Amino acid sequence: VYNDNVNSPMMRDWLGKVVDKDDLTRHDKWLCMMMPRLKLLRELLTVDGFIFVSIDHNEIAHLRPLLDEIFGPENHRNTVAVRRGIKNVQAQFANVRSLAVGHEYVLMYSKNPDIRLPKLGHVLEETSSGKWDTFWRGTDRPTMRYSFFGQNPESGQWRWEEKRAKKAKQNYEEFLQVHKETGISLDEYYLYHLQATNEKLDFVRLNEENVVQYYVPPRDLRLMSDNWMDISINGNLTSFETEKSVTLVQRIVEWICPDGKEIILDSFAGSGTTAHAVLAANAKDSGHRRFILVEMEDYVDTITAERVRRVIQGVPSAKDEALRKGLGGTFSYFELGQPIDPEGLLSGDALPTYAELARYVFYTATGEPFQADRLDEPRWFIGESREYEVYLLYRPDLDALKSLALTLEFAQALGRPTTPKRRLVFAPANFLPETYLEEYRIEYAQLPYDIYRNRR
Repeated sequence: VYNDNVNSPMMRDWLGKVVDKDDLTRHDKWLCMMMPRLKLLRELLTVDGFIFVSIDHNEIAHLRPLLDEIFGPENHRNTVAVRRGIKNVQAQFANVRSLAVGHEYVLMYSKNPDIRLPKLGHVLEETSSGKWDTFWRGTDRPTMRYSFFGQNPESGQWRWEEKRAKKAKQNYEEFLQVHKETGISLDEYYLYHLQATNEKLDFVRLNEENVVQYYVPPRDLRLMSDNWMDISINGNLTSFETEKSVTLVQRIVEWICPDGKEIILDSFAGSGTTAHAVLAANAKDSGHRRFILVEMEDYVDTITAERVRRVIQGVPSAKDEALRKGLGGTFSYFELGQPIDPEGLLSGDALPTYAELARYVFYTATGEPFQADRLDEPRWFIGESREYEVYLLYRPDLDALKSLALTLEFAQALGRPTTPKRRLVFAPANFLPETYLEEYRIEYAQLPYDIYRNRR
């Protein structure tokens, strides 16, 4: 659950320094809403994880620099263009202000620039693998007869003219060297080269039976570029205005999550397309991928969760047979309670109780379950994780809160460390120099700003 109100004191202060505008534009507000969410999503990514952001032409010029700043420009992998449905209303006019927009974008970033992508292929409707066929033809053309592989026929003809044939022979010799070094198949070699250069390579060889053959390329797979005009970005299974295509998200899931054991997070779940796509991918390849959907709007039960229920159990009216029968799977549905707003901690508005804030900061900082029975409020101790002893200096009273600080007296009361664990201390202020923090093995986290402290 989040607050999009950029007029809060903390946000206004940040905007005054960074944006430096009194009257925020729509783009500024949107970026201010996106920045903290994208930063958090980056932290949640696995080391080899990827994030995909669907965006239209109105915001891509603003979003791209923001993603570059958060993920690093070296982690931008692709800007994929995906076809969108357009209303053909321009035909009735002699001139128009601009061309109809026929595509949207999916920005793709990694967390680690060294991670390689699986190849992405598109299965064609008419399929056939690459094969070898005889290079000799019965048509009698003297101009197409020449000495090749030591053979100089007196009738018939070779399939290609001499220059092309010799180049094809050289291409195959170059492939054999690459195959020796990498083990790549000829089909893959052909498709990679086609993808990179848009050039269809010819290959000619002499087989074990002394027959000259030429290579017939595969038709079952076409390597994809960043042009995905073969599918639409729009979905049409619900009444949701900006529903995304299951085909689009399923392509991404199957491509980036080939092991079938990954976790896919959608923090703007909308109509629930991501859950549908994950379930469809699992049904297709018997995978065990899991999904997490996050949605704050009130349609989450009637649209988002309801769609997931239906695709699991089956949709009798669906054209797709698998969807009619149901894709199987399960999911759990949770509704968050009243959130604690860290921005309001020092404002005196609705300060949480000590136990409430202790639960919040302990789990946020450690990721481990909070145990209320371990609270030792006189000592400010709120629990112990695998890495830390955690302390919280806090009172739900504004005047008392402002007087609390991490001091030498507090550190001495803790005593010298007797275990390898460090002390993680949340407090409004710190009066200890770095030498004492190291001596007592203390890490300081300021309230309220370090509540969202990154986990180790």
